[in-house]
Amino acid sequence: MLLPEELETEIQTMVREAEHVEEKLIDIIYLLQNHFGCFSDVALGHASRLTGKTTVELEELCTFYDFIYRRPVGRFVIHVCDGVACWMHHENSLFQYLCDKLGVGVGEVTEDGLFTVLPTACLGNCHNAPAMLINGKHYGRLTPKKVDEIIDELRENADNIIQCLCR
Repeated sequence: MLLPEELETEIQTMVREAEHVEEKLIDIIYLLQNHFGCFSDVALGHASRLTGKTTVELEELCTFYDFIYRRPVGRFVIHVCDGVACWMHHENSLFQYLCDKLGVGVGEVTEDGLFTVLPTACLGNCHNAPAMLINGKHYGRLTPKKVDEIIDELRENADNIIQCLCR
């Protein structure tokens, strides 16, 4: 699958202007992830071809970061904070509550294609624990009722919310 000329040119420019290509790898991966919906094997091949990095080097990078998705994800990726402060404030498991509510396991996509639930390292939002991040937006001081309201709102407005799989 070919890349759109504009995207290919943008990545080539990023590589050419970088002092060291490594400083642009995450940005390039995010561009490809946004284009393909995840950082698929096809996207990995394009990244390797355009950056000169091996697929193994890129795969190592992908497995380090929580926000690089090697498999398809839902329109809304819910990162549930797995940090100590959030654990202390979970009345019950927020993570398990979300999985049960949405009928999915870790990393699975809901039947309607809207949601994926993933654990993530500390979100840095400890003063609002327990917290989660959905497509770059922080939600804190969560309760089951508040989570239900957030999920309902996202479902109702899914067509009007721009999808962003990173930053």
